[in-house]
This record gives sequence, C-alpha cells and structure tokens, in this order.
Amino acid sequence: MEKRTFNVSGMKCPHCKANVENVLKALNGVQDAVADVENKNVTVEYDSNLVDERQLKDAVDGSGRYELSL
Repeated sequence: MEKRTFNVSGMKCPHCKANVENVLKALNGVQDAVADVENKNVTVEYDSNLVDERQLKDAVDGSGRYELSL
C-alpha cells in the first residue's frame, strides 16, 4: 500500500470533501481517502498495483468542479 497526499482545487465545503472522498474510494485499489477542505488536499491510501496516480486524477477531475494535482 502507498499513502500520498495530493492537492485538490475546487473544494469549498463538507459536501465537496465527501464528493472527493467518495469518488476516490469507489476506485478498485483505493483503501482510504481523506480530504481536507481547509488545506485543499486529499490523502489517499492505495495499492499501486491496482490503481495509478493518473486514475486517481482522472476520477477527481471527472467528478465535477475539482482538480487533483499530481
């Protein structure tokens, strides 16, 4: 398992936090995702054999108004 923190732009409220966490947790290989609205980031624990950083970014970016920075 890898654990990394990524910057996420566009998060402004608890609803945004939940959206980002849920879209990441739905990916096969993601064990946990904890977003922080105040610091504008998300910490993701994932199996790099099942999911890569580009897939994490694509999931967040495709979920609406958010953008995950690699």
